[in-house]
Amino acid sequence: MNLALPSVRQEAWRWSDLSGLEAIADAPRGAVEALDPSAFFLDLGGPRLVFIDGVFDAASSDPQGVTIGPVDAATDHPLGRAATGTGWTLSLGTDHATSGPVEIVHVATGGANHLPGRIALAADAQASIVETFLGIGWTNRLTHIDLAPAARLMRSVRLLQREGFVSLRDEAEIGQAASLVTIVLGAGEAGSRIDAALNLSGESAFAEMGGTLLCRGDQRQEAAVVLRHAAENGASRQTWRAVAADRATASLAARVEVARGAQKTDGEQSLRGLLLKRTATVNLKPELEIFADDVKCAHGATVGELDRNALFYLQSRGIPPAQAEALLTRAFVADALDRIGEEKVREAFVKDADAWLDGEGVSGGSAT
Repeated sequence: MNLALPSVRQEAWRWSDLSGLEAIADAPRGAVEALDPSAFFLDLGGPRLVFIDGVFDAASSDPQGVTIGPVDAATDHPLGRAATGTGWTLSLGTDHATSGPVEIVHVATGGANHLPGRIALAADAQASIVETFLGIGWTNRLTHIDLAPAARLMRSVRLLQREGFVSLRDEAEIGQAASLVTIVLGAGEAGSRIDAALNLSGESAFAEMGGTLLCRGDQRQEAAVVLRHAAENGASRQTWRAVAADRATASLAARVEVARGAQKTDGEQSLRGLLLKRTATVNLKPELEIFADDVKCAHGATVGELDRNALFYLQSRGIPPAQAEALLTRAFVADALDRIGEEKVREAFVKDADAWLDGEGVSGGSAT
């Protein structure tokens, strides 16, 4: 498979390692043993969709109001432009809502699979979407989002794929007083790139994108998000937490752009990394580009280790070292996952994060 992949010499891709992507894409497909997509639905009462290698599985799905068919989702993004053709579309009219959160399970069995999606919410419409990624191979997604005035969309994305690479590209237009919140949990063993360009084109628009990336072994996970304020009174939040163990690398690049006429913008970034081993790496890059003079924008970026005093305190109270480390790590990632609006979804994501911590056996000890 011939891929025109971006180079690490490009600033936006400086921390990306796509060298193995062609080999992953050319690998044969096969069955993913003991993997039941239905086991990953949360029974939220809304539409349910299953895609196997990017192809809709009607027998396992209940799409209700979600349309399956050609998706017009063109992009110049180097990975996203491979996601063309048949995909899924959620389109809601004014004041409409789905019967419950839309649940989408993506299963990859090897090789490469690409899938476009489109979300279009009319004025005052609201929707919630939960996506789960499983299996092996290269999973590539492009999602276009259009929010009319006062529309509201909550997205929760969990990456549980155990091998290969997951690349997600979101492109959004957020209208007047509309709201888009996207929270991502990377708790699988595959590499990942979460990539977004969110344009707050309407006055008083709100956008939030963040989450938690959990990395171990030689894994690499990355998020690169650009939020552009193009109108007055907009607000945005980016809250990211990254945990890296062993020789893993987690990279977070968060950018806020404030156009000349976007007065009274309120933008906030919080990027924090936790090293469980000193052989691991966390890269953080917060950026502000401001052309308006009446704004409130702030950013913070820190990388550290588990607090030794806190560890000593917990252990002095009889808590074993591994459990003490796990407790502190859970507290570290909690504020990013707490942004998920639906309690049942939030609990499922916290459970996935706990499973990662238990599997990691943070018992390997704190950074030494």
